[in-house]
Amino acid sequence: MKVRVGVLGYGTIGARVADAIAKQPDMVLIGVSKRTPDYRAEAAVRRGYALFVPKNSIPAFEEYGISVAGSVEDLLRQVDVIVDATPKGVGAKNKPLYQQFGVKAVFEGGEKHEVAGVSFVAQCNYEEALDKQFVRVVSCNTTGLCRTLGALDGKYGVEHVFAVIIRRARDPDKADTKGVINTVVLDPVSIPSHHAPDVRTVLKHLPIVTTAVKVPTTYMHVHAIMVLLRNPPSNVESVIETFEEAPRIIVRGSREGIVSTATALGYVRELGRLRDDLYEILVLRESITLKGNRLYYTQFVHQEADVIPENIDAIRAITSLSDRESSIRTTNQTLSILDR
Repeated sequence: MKVRVGVLGYGTIGARVADAIAKQPDMVLIGVSKRTPDYRAEAAVRRGYALFVPKNSIPAFEEYGISVAGSVEDLLRQVDVIVDATPKGVGAKNKPLYQQFGVKAVFEGGEKHEVAGVSFVAQCNYEEALDKQFVRVVSCNTTGLCRTLGALDGKYGVEHVFAVIIRRARDPDKADTKGVINTVVLDPVSIPSHHAPDVRTVLKHLPIVTTAVKVPTTYMHVHAIMVLLRNPPSNVESVIETFEEAPRIIVRGSREGIVSTATALGYVRELGRLRDDLYEILVLRESITLKGNRLYYTQFVHQEADVIPENIDAIRAITSLSDRESSIRTTNQTLSILDR
């Protein structure tokens, strides 16, 4: 029997999660929810998704000419799991409603770890989320760090990590709002940034320090990472093999013509993915440098896309649909995620 899933918040992440759910053989998308009528709400209906809205918003949607299937409460009555993709802080306010209706929930990285008690990256701690009522998929940056650092820690052991996170200032659909222009903004000035403690909600033992800056671009984050390895390999080729053997990490570089976030975007476009989504963490081959037990590398993280497969795996984990390997394999196949 398929798990019945709803998505609350049909925005940058919610729309992508809804499309991913619709592709899964063991899930059925009951519907999505929007608070205000706009182009995304119209697109959801055109995709054939049932649209549920707050009761007091129904007249506004009807005036807009958008068909509504019912209220948010109507959606919650029909689902086993709700994916809460609402703006930062809203998910915590919604949690009592999910408890009232007895549904499981997947929260996003904008919420604090405490909202669920389990923070999730599939390859790192899938088993921790099994049969839980609530789980939090961590942010795009934390997901990116956990994937590559988790692979390295499992193979060589990690003694310490220092990572510089170069963040996009705004998402593409918010590029016309106030943001970072002609400047680089420390985010925050103090060290560490919030990313280090967030990584430790998943990789609890990992010694990591992070700092972050915002730059005036809308597509992708860049991570420059230094890792002290406990049992380092003898050559870079072994590191590349470790990355390529891990789920949702690809190694690319000048050989493929990928030397920047712009060329990475061009690569994804040629793959023909909806919305030009890069689900994988892309490690730049030429950046991988090994000096004794010090490993250096740079990776690209698509802030709109890398957490999407994690949401799908989180649904399977909290409903105990399958084990980690089976879930990752199914998600990767349905989303055409590259295996190396």
